Amino acid sequence: MQAKNYNVSKLDSIILRVMGLPQSGWINIGVDRSTKFDFLYKLTTAKAALQDITLIPGETTHIFLDQLASNLNLDRKLLQKEYSLQSKYEEGVFVPNTYSLPIGITENVLIKILLNESYSQMKKLSMKIFGAYNEKKWFHFVTVASVIQKESANIEEMPLVSSVIYNRVKKNMKLQMDGTLNYGKYSHVKITSKRIKEDDTTYNTYKNRGFPVLPVCNVSFDAIRAAIFPAQTEYLYFMKAKSGTHNFSRNYSTHLSNIKRATK
Repeated sequence: MQAKNYNVSKLDSIILRVMGLPQSGWINIGVDRSTKFDFLYKLTTAKAALQDITLIPGETTHIFLDQLASNLNLDRKLLQKEYSLQSKYEEGVFVPNTYSLPIGITENVLIKILLNESYSQMKKLSMKIFGAYNEKKWFHFVTVASVIQKESANIEEMPLVSSVIYNRVKKNMKLQMDGTLNYGKYSHVKITSKRIKEDDTTYNTYKNRGFPVLPVCNVSFDAIRAAIFPAQTEYLYFMKAKSGTHNFSRNYSTHLSNIKRATK
């Protein structure tokens, strides 16, 4: 209140204690001008004006920042600047969830809140699984999980997709997965042969062996669990069927048959 040039006296503090404790966080006072009594009353009764924003699993940070800027009327460039300053990683640090965010929040504080909440949840899951939190190890699994997230048709498929990824890497095969090219601003762009040919980033698993250097997107905990606990299979291929799910196979000949069946 002092930052807004309100003079708060000992009497005011007594009045506040009688009325009740002030609300924490951002609150909606509702009017530009009011008496001091009205102002103190609203400190104890007013509620925050909140906006629910959902980050879906598999969405990229680029698109999420667009969403935050649009829904909360924030500066997109400043959001990106704050994210770059506060985050150690370009991608994969936000936990998909529905966040209730106060209208009027600043870009700096918003990024800080989202990062703190996400890191806290990640550390809790890591402690539950491993009994410790090793950031480098954890974000390796986030990277693997991001490929799983982009490629899987549902949660049940995730351990199977994970097994294909690890089996291909073990055999020194390229992953050759379209989903790795749906990074950043390309999150919803259809992958074409032209795009595959022209993209020279580490995300292009048609050109590069192994995993991308960075996560492709923000991932669910289901995808992270699948990255840590892949199914034990000999699958090396999968192809989306007309049902929307995938057919998995260990032999290339079977994979070709699955392709023909899906494209008829």
